[in-house]
Amino acid sequence: MTRAAPNPGRRIREDIEGRIRSGEWRPGTRIPIEQELAARYGCARATVSKALGELAAAGLVERRRKAGSFVAHPPVHSAVMTVPDLAELISARGEAYRWEARSIRRGRVGAALHIEGVHFAADEPFALERRVIELAEVPAAADTDFMVEAPGTWLLAHIPWTSARHVIRAVAAVRGEAKSLGVDNGTPCLELERDTWRGDRAVTHVRQLFRGDRFDLVAEFQAGGMK
Repeated sequence: MTRAAPNPGRRIREDIEGRIRSGEWRPGTRIPIEQELAARYGCARATVSKALGELAAAGLVERRRKAGSFVAHPPVHSAVMTVPDLAELISARGEAYRWEARSIRRGRVGAALHIEGVHFAADEPFALERRVIELAEVPAAADTDFMVEAPGTWLLAHIPWTSARHVIRAVAAVRGEAKSLGVDNGTPCLELERDTWRGDRAVTHVRQLFRGDRFDLVAEFQAGGMK
């Protein structure tokens, strides 16, 4: 018995998914426009649109109004109860990492270092960061070049911490934040605020704003002492 050929919609899904999973089409790659795919597969444009919609629902494709469809960036996962190094998390996903400092200044009394910058994954904005480092506890930070090294990466490598507190919120990006992240005003984002201490002494406070489609916070729990 001759096996029936898959319908055009299924062929489109399987072909595009195969290119993505094989690495032929990297995150951010622009997918051919719907008219081109319709001609290539000999089907209606509506069939192509449906197939791309299903790929988007599976997290493989990102559809941007008036811009087309692109290979989606896989979300980065981080455990809620840890202090993650974004450079390490992004690199682990196979994406090129880059830090771009926007401003570095001392506080009015010189007791704290204020740093603002953007973390990039595959040359696209991943997170906006605003950080305060307490120089009384971390004096070496005053002589560190945070134009070339992300402060979080440096702190994790040089300054041990003993406790941390996370506050996580869903927020909408305001104008300046949206511009830094390359999204529209009001785009849903994940805000993470974290304070870390060494003993009873503050080390750093950071606010990181992530595009909502690029970052997952994951917590795993085991029941203990339940009867």
